[in-house]
Amino acid sequence: MIIAGIDEAGRGCVIGPMVLGVVVADENVIFNNVKDSKLLSPNQREKLFDGIKQKCYEFKIIKIGVDEINKMMERKISLNEMEAMHMGEGLNCLKKDPDVVYIDSPDPIEQNFKKRIDKYYTGNAKIVAEHFADKKYPIVSAASILAKVERDAEIEKIKQELGFNFGSGYSSDERTIKFLKEHIFDSKVMKHVRKKWKTVDDLRQKNLNDFVMD
Repeated sequence: MIIAGIDEAGRGCVIGPMVLGVVVADENVIFNNVKDSKLLSPNQREKLFDGIKQKCYEFKIIKIGVDEINKMMERKISLNEMEAMHMGEGLNCLKKDPDVVYIDSPDPIEQNFKKRIDKYYTGNAKIVAEHFADKKYPIVSAASILAKVERDAEIEKIKQELGFNFGSGYSSDERTIKFLKEHIFDSKVMKHVRKKWKTVDDLRQKNLNDFVMD
């Protein structure tokens, strides 16, 4: 039986793209040492990256850029819908339809995410959308690692372009927030920022208020 796993990296970040990893392999393939990418160090992920690609029949890395995320959010399209759309389209482009696809569901009700994907996926695979699939199924863990390594590489490119180490790009990262506070009106920076994020709205408003008070 051929199975596939899909997971994302960068879903909740404020800077940079969201990246989806798709891994297709025989169900009997053993991906040694894989686990949810968040539980691995960058060095561990890098070491596993090539081995995963060599063991699978096929893999895809799908990047959802900041421009697309911003435009879709302006149209009131949720992140969950964006993910489902790109996952469905990615599955449609596989050389061979897998028998089962395991997906880490971001929807509070697991089966709602399957319903979203069904709108875009035209194949015949059984879709299994579950919470914590990246911990339950090694094929999803493998996809998580591919997505995370690519996402980290994209963040490094942005840092090189801007000449500044702003950290992880997540709202929970103090370096990221400090960087955004200082560059919230810099167009070179903002082209990499998800402008519809509440974090960005709050920082922009605070800066405007501080300017008026000054």
